[in-house]
Amino acid sequence: MARRESQKAKILVLLEILTRESDQDHPLSVPRLLQRLEENNIAAERKSIYSDIQCLQDLGYQIELVRGPGGGYYLAEGLFELPELKLLVDAVQSSKFINETHSRALIEKLMTLTSRYHAQDLRRQVKLAGRAKTPQNTQYALDTLHQAVNQGRMVEFTYNEWDLDKKLVPRKKERYRCSPAALAYENGLYYMIGQKDGEDQLKNFRVDKMSQVAVLAQKGQTFPGQEINQYVARMFNMFGGDTTQVTLSAPIGLVGVMVDRFGPGPTFLREGEDTFHFTVPVTVSQQFFGWVCGFGGQVKILDPPAVREEYRRHLEKLRESL
Repeated sequence: MARRESQKAKILVLLEILTRESDQDHPLSVPRLLQRLEENNIAAERKSIYSDIQCLQDLGYQIELVRGPGGGYYLAEGLFELPELKLLVDAVQSSKFINETHSRALIEKLMTLTSRYHAQDLRRQVKLAGRAKTPQNTQYALDTLHQAVNQGRMVEFTYNEWDLDKKLVPRKKERYRCSPAALAYENGLYYMIGQKDGEDQLKNFRVDKMSQVAVLAQKGQTFPGQEINQYVARMFNMFGGDTTQVTLSAPIGLVGVMVDRFGPGPTFLREGEDTFHFTVPVTVSQQFFGWVCGFGGQVKILDPPAVREEYRRHLEKLRESL
């Protein structure tokens, strides 16, 4: 690096050194900072280090000084605090949507946002063995779908399904054409909610099963935000089915669970001292019945009779499978 160019970069290199190599337990003395700059082909004087640090402090960087033997300067707070980086690492590694290779790459990038000492704390959190993999190009498909939603344009794609060889193969020969309304995140997976060309009902498609996604010039349908929210609220694990107004009964202790699941919209009506009931639109499916079963009989379906009968048959099939 030429001397003039290196001097222009000096304050940036100094910031990078403080970010990657210092923390409260590992301050860097001025001689050490001069040495590290020299290793980066940047000549500096002691007085310039003080003025550069003051400049960085004036710009808002929290650079602290530890006085006495073994003391020096350290960056107290970078762009992210360590607990925030740990949260981001946990989110990346727990996502089913992000494949193992991309997860490692993202986490490596997050590790560069803190000191190398704190980065080791992040590395110890990485536990990727046994993760279900998603196709390598899924992240690019998601980006394309975001673009289509923002521009209000239709998309075309191939929709796939798993075969017995654990490979994704096209579900149909023809490609799908849809007006994308929104993207939803459920159980660690992304779904595109949209309307197929020629149909008038919303459906959802798993993004990791979509390939060769292309944004078309044709404008798509527009969908009110409330309609999308209502669609997501009535789905269970994003499985389709007929939407029906269902009345449920549950113990008072499950009020919070029901608010988490259905939002604040339903009206809760008390039944005696211990139970309450409410009516919500639900996409009736095996997943919905499985959700009700998961409460071990505490949640009951009161209406309509047809759904009660379907649930009874569901329970009977479960009994016969034992």
